[in-house]
Amino acid sequence: MAEVVSMADIEATSLRLGIGISSADLNAIQIPPGEDFGIKSDDDEDLYQEDGFEMEAGFGNIIVVDNLPVVPPEKFEKLENVVRKIYSQIGVIKDVGLWMPVNPETQKTLGYCFIEYNTPQVIIFPLDISFSAKKIVVFSCAYFSDNLFDDFEKYMEVPDEWTPSEIKPYTPGENLQQWLTDEKARDQFVIRFCQWPPLGTYLAAVHRQGAAVWGGATTFNRLMRYAHPQVILIDFSPGEQYLITYSSHARFNRVVLNIFDMRTGKVMRDFKGNADELTTGGSGGVSGVSWPVFRWGGGKEDIYFSRIGKNVISVYETETFTLVDKKSLKVENVVDFSWSPTDPILALFVPELGGGNQPAKVCLVQIPGKEELRQKNLFSVSDCKMYWQSNGEYLAVKVDRYTKTKKSTYTDIPIEVLELDNKNDKIVAFAWEPKGHRFAVIHGDSPRPDISFYSMRTAHNTGRLSKLATLKSKQANALCWSPAGRFILLAGLKGFNGRLDFYNVDELETMATGEHFMATDIEWDPTGRYVATSVTSVHEMENGFHIWSFNGKLLYRIPKDHFCQFLWRPRPPSFLTAEKEEEISKNLKKYSKKYEGDDQDMSLLLSEQERRQRMMLLDEWDAWRENCKRLHEEESELRQQQLRDGEASDEEEEYYETEEVEVEEILDVKEEVVPFDLD
Repeated sequence: MAEVVSMADIEATSLRLGIGISSADLNAIQIPPGEDFGIKSDDDEDLYQEDGFEMEAGFGNIIVVDNLPVVPPEKFEKLENVVRKIYSQIGVIKDVGLWMPVNPETQKTLGYCFIEYNTPQVIIFPLDISFSAKKIVVFSCAYFSDNLFDDFEKYMEVPDEWTPSEIKPYTPGENLQQWLTDEKARDQFVIRFCQWPPLGTYLAAVHRQGAAVWGGATTFNRLMRYAHPQVILIDFSPGEQYLITYSSHARFNRVVLNIFDMRTGKVMRDFKGNADELTTGGSGGVSGVSWPVFRWGGGKEDIYFSRIGKNVISVYETETFTLVDKKSLKVENVVDFSWSPTDPILALFVPELGGGNQPAKVCLVQIPGKEELRQKNLFSVSDCKMYWQSNGEYLAVKVDRYTKTKKSTYTDIPIEVLELDNKNDKIVAFAWEPKGHRFAVIHGDSPRPDISFYSMRTAHNTGRLSKLATLKSKQANALCWSPAGRFILLAGLKGFNGRLDFYNVDELETMATGEHFMATDIEWDPTGRYVATSVTSVHEMENGFHIWSFNGKLLYRIPKDHFCQFLWRPRPPSFLTAEKEEEISKNLKKYSKKYEGDDQDMSLLLSEQERRQRMMLLDEWDAWRENCKRLHEEESELRQQQLRDGEASDEEEEYYETEEVEVEEILDVKEEVVPFDLD
């Protein structure tokens, strides 16, 4: 490397030698051949070979916007401002990144322009934002057309002559319901960040490029991809016909929601816009997003989906993916809504207005006619939560008042109002019995609230509310009904240290108690035979899961560091009618004989396997002992020579006699005078 010399040093040297730099002829200076003093010349070819330039490949950050109006020079600036306003929504345009070609003869624009962004990553945001041009009335053009610059090369390669596409032979797919035919009726579960759809047909996962689903009889093959860059949330329709994907771009405060047909992967409808407008409502999500944005109605047929907005509820139909009656349902100050699980009925909640002058209300609205079926005014209400029974037969509305707490239960026509014995009790949790008419309520103050059970049926009048029992001072804050009903798990999660009570509501008795320290989640299997309790990675210790029987017997204890989640695979609804299920329940003993025999055979098989395992361990132990004995005998001569001076000491009993000696030792002596009376 050449030595660096400053200009001051050069001037000092020239003054010392008496040379004036200003009068020197630099072109006359001759350098000896082959000597460059470590300074590269512009004429050296190897200069470019060593420092090769890295050329940018492709034009991924450039788009072409067509269908622009043809304007004269005096309107150039106005048109450029309009285009910048629209297309700056998807990224930062370079300072000189917008160019509109001009006709040299007329000096007018040619009707298209090129836009260059700072980075190509912003182009992954959907380009179809031309709807914004409809709001700008400066020009008569209603829509702009945009394409990636790189796409033009792809379109130029399309052949001029049409050739029919190759027809691939039909290959039957795997039976996606094969897992339901398991002879032992075993259930499946997943413990990674994946998601089961409501019927358990697929297993879905989210990737940077989009979402994907897997399924199959023997191996989980990828069945379909759903392209949505940077997707972070997904949701399924109840009948598994549609998939909703969500992505956000915080830098531009914009979100994108796509609704896919799950079988074909086709986008049926997309929603793009301001994050504040499209993410209103919901009960949870990530980064402040309320999720799910859309809620499904109409039962398993996936007929309707809806979202809440400012003073409106937008209800869409899946036949056309447009608004029902081409307009939203206007409800002033609506803050929450909930679909019936089985019927196209909406339950709406509107809070108090005017400082309490206008009471809060809950309404039931029929879709698609938008007819109001029922309305209930609520006074002095601070909050309201709605709970549908799984069959849609009842709707419970938990009402938090400013001075007291009540719960209102709605049916189709009559209204039952339940007021707790202690009006000041706080309601901690509420849960309906699946497919049943009973519900449970945790009420009172922590750490030991009370738990009450109620029924909507009495012996003489169906639909009338009655109290079944109250359990006093229970260490619980969560209610987890078995999917089959009848049994409920009363759990103390998180701060309650994992106290578990397995309760039989039919008999009104506790079957068993248990504990899973620091438990955070509870999941019943879809048949109601097993229940899993888990400690996720929200805690740094005790991560893992336990599996219990329905009556509280601990079956498995699995520790697992950095545990994520536990999700049972859902089962589709049974094809049996309610009458057939009731018949089976009545004749359960007859059907159970077969399964009792299977259980006995399995028990014998397990016992035989355990016996074989023990025999194998015993044989391994005997083989190890024999091997050690053989090695000991082989090394006997070596031990005599090196360790015992040639003396054979292995048979030590030949060189000594055993004699037993008894030694008596007096530990203590105590004298005591005992009186003796001769009379």
